Amino acid sequence: MIAFLVELDNRPGSLADVTEAIAERGINVIGGTGVACGSSGQLALATNDEAATRRVLLGRGFKSHEIQVVPVTLADTPGTFAKACRALADARINVEAAFAMGATGDRNTIAFAIDDPVKARSIVTQESIVADGH
Repeated sequence: MIAFLVELDNRPGSLADVTEAIAERGINVIGGTGVACGSSGQLALATNDEAATRRVLLGRGFKSHEIQVVPVTLADTPGTFAKACRALADARINVEAAFAMGATGDRNTIAFAIDDPVKARSIVTQESIVADGH
């Protein structure tokens, strides 16, 4: 899975411009997050059609880059997200974004956009981190 990290201006309508361009092509956003600081911001998102999303972003001139995403299902309890983040940090894996992909019952699926997906999968799939070993 790929996350698109899109650079935005911190102004009204900037987020709407990107999401409307994606929606116009019938692409569904399945997870994401955004943040702004000062005059700029960034949107991290995953969609149901990576190739079409790439074409939209390039065609509309949005500045972005792509990064692999590793989804992990965590127990919905205090500290599990922190434990996963610490395990990745201790393995010297950089997290460029983390965002919720959904929740079911007592579990949350978090997508980690990271620089080493193979190594990250082995870290975040450990029994001591994930919910019931999933």
